[in-house]
Amino acid sequence: MLRPQTSAALRNAIVRASKPSTLGCRAVSIAATDAPAPTSSTTHAISNPTLANIEKRWEGMPMQEQGELWMALRDRMQGSWNELTLQEKKAAYWIAFGPHGPRALPPPDEGKKVFLYTLVGVGVSLTLFATLRAFAKPAPYTMTKEWQEATNEYLKSQNSDPLTGISSEGYSGKGHVQSPSGKP
Repeated sequence: MLRPQTSAALRNAIVRASKPSTLGCRAVSIAATDAPAPTSSTTHAISNPTLANIEKRWEGMPMQEQGELWMALRDRMQGSWNELTLQEKKAAYWIAFGPHGPRALPPPDEGKKVFLYTLVGVGVSLTLFATLRAFAKPAPYTMTKEWQEATNEYLKSQNSDPLTGISSEGYSGKGHVQSPSGKP
């Protein structure tokens, strides 16, 4: 992964250190700051062996070498693009937009692995669920149909929720009955 902020800061520090001192006359310091920046004619073309097969070599190159190559290409691109060689243009495009780093293509068997790991996760979950169900205590006695019907009768006798609930006129719901009958 390239770190452009760090290398830009290093480059700025080198440029500041290489500027002449302003110990003399003010005119000298103004002339030094108004000097034109180096043009692309001062940068030289990057050698073809350095750029050859960059697509295959990029991932295996040390981070430092990747950074140096990208900075050299960036310096060359700041000038006229007509002066860039075809190899430099191809390398700059591939480094900027090629399928490496976060844009790398997924491995060919990634979908298969995701599917299998998902199946394993679901299988473990089902096994855990079945084991817990097998060793769980029986349902509480309040979950029987008879108990829930008795609860409904009690609520009707207490006139509970007379506007919209179980004690209202024309109520047709099940009330608190939600379980099947406990009788075989």
